[in-house]
Amino acid sequence: MPATCYECALRACGLFKPITPEELSVINDILQERVSRPAGAEIVRAGDSGPELYTLYCGWAFRFKMLADGRRQILNFLLPGDLIGLQAAMFDAALHGIEALTDVELCVLPRHKVWALFGKKPDLAFDVTWLGSREESLVDENLTSVGRRTAVERIAALMVKLYKRADALGLVTDGTFAFPLTQQHIADALGLSLVHTNKTLARLRKMGMFTQGNGSLKLTNPRVLARVAQYFDEEIPLRPLI
Repeated sequence: MPATCYECALRACGLFKPITPEELSVINDILQERVSRPAGAEIVRAGDSGPELYTLYCGWAFRFKMLADGRRQILNFLLPGDLIGLQAAMFDAALHGIEALTDVELCVLPRHKVWALFGKKPDLAFDVTWLGSREESLVDENLTSVGRRTAVERIAALMVKLYKRADALGLVTDGTFAFPLTQQHIADALGLSLVHTNKTLARLRKMGMFTQGNGSLKLTNPRVLARVAQYFDEEIPLRPLI
């Protein structure tokens, strides 16, 4: 579908750092089109050569790796404004897959145009590098959960992290936000069995940490849940949007 960066609804949410009219024009020139993909669609397939880059305009997605026997490790979840495919575009072939968790809209960014920023617009190229580093930090946090947190702490940390990211995007109302993750997604992200995930969610629910229904999640007290998770990150800073 036709798209222009000049009418981007994401920039109005207050999460993204301001840019100059010249920078906006450069980003608009990179944008090829905006495409829609249904939930479950592969955005990047492991082994693909030369994948394009995307900005997730709306919806949720996740990045993952599969073992030969079909077991899946979800590396991180992607929300609107996230740059998709940077790691895959760095290599001859994508080392992971990216799947739409919900129906999504994607801004298509041809990678040769993105790479040109490093020679012509170093400030915007730094923004691309920053976004790559930020995604790495999200994976680092997930690794900390899988390696050191208990099951209760893992799930609590995931809920708080996604809550804060959604809240920064203006997607939280009265503590409630759309939560499209199934128990299988949670298990695959946190290295838990499905049975253990189910029991741990029931324990947190019994503790009064959250309520869930109709695809939405409500945190009754995010600060207490953060203490349960031992998850004490800094406030989300203004970040680039490419």
